[in-house]
Amino acid sequence: MPIKNLDMLLQEANKKIKRLTFDETNEIILNNHTVIIDVREESEVYNLGLIKNAIHIPRGLIEFKLAPNSQNNPVAITDDTILLVYCAGGYRSALAALTLQSLGFNKVYNIGGFKEWLENGGEIQASP
Repeated sequence: MPIKNLDMLLQEANKKIKRLTFDETNEIILNNHTVIIDVREESEVYNLGLIKNAIHIPRGLIEFKLAPNSQNNPVAITDDTILLVYCAGGYRSALAALTLQSLGFNKVYNIGGFKEWLENGGEIQASP
């Protein structure tokens, strides 16, 4: 199997996972059952907050915390739940979204970075 570098992994993720704009994200949130997942590190969430109604699962724990139709999922996520994933700049979220797709989630989108969300006037909340 060929060895992949970070650029190759990101290219693969960006081919397989749709990157939504701020407006597309809000449209989906308004009209569908969604779960917003923040994959940043604990310190980032603590210092900056998170998108309103998001749950925090660091990227390194995605595989351990989520599985389709599992009783262990934090908010009863099924394989048909729309998952909106973000990080600080959109790179970790692309990779995390690809992982979620590999785990069997059918509706996974990368909504990019927290900074972009703020710049567009997106609502946030303090860290839990």
